[in-house]
Amino acid sequence: RFALLPGFVAVLVAWPSPTDGPKAAPEMDPEWAFKPIKVVAAPAVKGTTRTPIDAFLLAKLEPLKLAFAPPADKATWLRRVTFDLTGLPPTSAERDAYFADETPGADAKVVDRLLDAKHFGERQATWWLDVVRYADSDGFKADDPRPNAWRYRDYVIQSFNDDKPFDRFVTEQIAGDERYPNDPAALVATGYLRHYPDEYNAVNLEQRRQEILNDITDTTGAAFLGLTLGCAKCHDHKFDPVGISDYYRIQAFFAGYFPAAPMLLSGKAKEVYDAKRKAWEEKTAEARKVIDEIEKPYRIKDSNKQRERHVDYVHLYDKPVKERTPYEHQIATMVAAQVDEFKMTPTKMKGPEKEKWEGMKKRLAEDDKLKPPPAPTAMAMGEVGPVAPPTFILKRGNWRLRDEETKPGYLSAIDDREEIDVTPTETTSGRRMKLAAWIASEKNPLTARVFVNRVWQHLFGTGLVATPADFGVAGDKPTHPELLDWLARDFMSPSPLAGEGLGVRGKAWSVKRLYRLLVLSAAYRQSGDAGERTRTLDPDNRLLARMPRKRLDGESLRDAVLAVSGQLNLKAGGPGIYPDLPAEMKVANWKPTAEPAERNRRSIYVAVKRNMRYPLFALFDASDRVETCSRRFQTTTAPQALALLNDSIVLGYAKSFAERVTKEAGPDFEKQVEHAFRLALGRGPDTEERAAVAKFAKSSDESRRLMDVCHAVLNLNEFLFVD
Repeated sequence: RFALLPGFVAVLVAWPSPTDGPKAAPEMDPEWAFKPIKVVAAPAVKGTTRTPIDAFLLAKLEPLKLAFAPPADKATWLRRVTFDLTGLPPTSAERDAYFADETPGADAKVVDRLLDAKHFGERQATWWLDVVRYADSDGFKADDPRPNAWRYRDYVIQSFNDDKPFDRFVTEQIAGDERYPNDPAALVATGYLRHYPDEYNAVNLEQRRQEILNDITDTTGAAFLGLTLGCAKCHDHKFDPVGISDYYRIQAFFAGYFPAAPMLLSGKAKEVYDAKRKAWEEKTAEARKVIDEIEKPYRIKDSNKQRERHVDYVHLYDKPVKERTPYEHQIATMVAAQVDEFKMTPTKMKGPEKEKWEGMKKRLAEDDKLKPPPAPTAMAMGEVGPVAPPTFILKRGNWRLRDEETKPGYLSAIDDREEIDVTPTETTSGRRMKLAAWIASEKNPLTARVFVNRVWQHLFGTGLVATPADFGVAGDKPTHPELLDWLARDFMSPSPLAGEGLGVRGKAWSVKRLYRLLVLSAAYRQSGDAGERTRTLDPDNRLLARMPRKRLDGESLRDAVLAVSGQLNLKAGGPGIYPDLPAEMKVANWKPTAEPAERNRRSIYVAVKRNMRYPLFALFDASDRVETCSRRFQTTTAPQALALLNDSIVLGYAKSFAERVTKEAGPDFEKQVEHAFRLALGRGPDTEERAAVAKFAKSSDESRRLMDVCHAVLNLNEFLFVD
């Protein structure tokens, strides 16, 4: 130590030498990710293993004379696996059942129960929605709502719960309308292609079209291939074997994109809807005709204003549909969305005309009982037709500077075919189906590696590749390349390499099987304890000789607080909900949901507004969903602590927590404290905590002392972190 300034002291710490810690294999090919997945076998090791995963990890530890940390106790492991698989804390009943089960298969029973719970899909959907930049609003200045976007969120949840094979999950999102045109779920899945931020009232529509295509291309590269394809939109990628021609070859698969809103009714349900709609239309035909005649001059006036804004493109809007090229039809449809947009209000009219209009509206309202509820539709994607618009390589990425035309093609570093045999359907070019098949192929070396790495990151804090959206040359190399390839092959195999008992045989691309294999490993079962030598040789825990401590993300934190306070509403699915905001916040298009119980549903169902993420989520590092996010970086800031200590909403949770404790534990304060600790932490208070609470109770207001204790418990690191 040495004096820096009066009252200040600096401490010199020996920083580990670069040669001391683990690193990726130096001999690795820089373009390793583009090479085929290797066939590898689990190595022979001395340490105890529960799965082949453990052998791969121990093979890196044993040369350094390191081993796994001691196993975590049952309480720690149960809380860890329950949060990781469901995003919720274990209940008292779940803890009691697990502690009472002394059989060798107790852990597996817990894992199977959690994988079968509907909460599994709700938890895994959170990070997938980050990856595909899902939101319930457009973004940009207006940030208009997207009323039907939630159907995609529910599709993702259901897919994880159903253990839908991941290759089909990929295919449905990229080309569900082409590959499975009669499957409503597959149509909803194409909502993935609609999550781009969009300024719907933009004037430069050619630029808007190009920005949409760029976003879809960039996101597809990051989400499914783990590559920064966007770096090649202006020039050849500076690091990866991805040329500018590759970028636009991939983009050509999406060139015919055309937003769709398919009706999700079929069979008898559609017949009933059509009959009711027809009856209503016949009954209200006269009133609607009168209203239309009154509104017509106002509609024309508004339309003319919009036509003036789009003077460069309005001729395409006026052009007969059959005479438009596919490209012109895409642009004309954008024009139509604004030129045809009209909303009549009474303030636009005066005198007898206004009275007549209001009278017809009243008459129309009287027949509302005959009108069926709006038919469910999806925010989906289709195509402009069997012929896609041409795709050009753009000089410096400028949509005005077209170079040579290019056809659909794959990444040349993996598959350098110049021509892709594409068969159009009646309504689409058939291109996206080919791209989906290539991405979801066992021969594609990226897809399985990228996904198993993300699951590893979710469970262990950091991926085997620490840059989950950049498997390229500039990204981090895998710390355990053989393990990554082994996991990728096991994931794709219908006969798991791990053998009987560790997965479901006969099902390739099984997400649940992958999770089961990982959480039943000895590596996952470790405690966070580590000796000085382990911390010196592996300061960043890249060799995984201990289990890392993970802080709850904002969504899990809110769900946990609601759960322990007895307020969590476990209702699944449906439109997004709008919880209360802090009193000082006034936000457009954020009207708190009317029913209090609805406001307390799980965080996955909180509406995602791009220009204003829910404050608690934003505070704890949630993504803004403007672009793909494969990894949330964890920050520690003063506002996090201040919000948990002072925010009126958090204080309300503490009050509800205290009310639950009083109801279940009775009036005795010591029993109340005991119960509060067990509900929140899964254990009773220790001697030091009991003494601190007793001292506090003597000097506190009796009417709120339990609430203050409950509030303090919710602020404990033990509650905010998972060991």
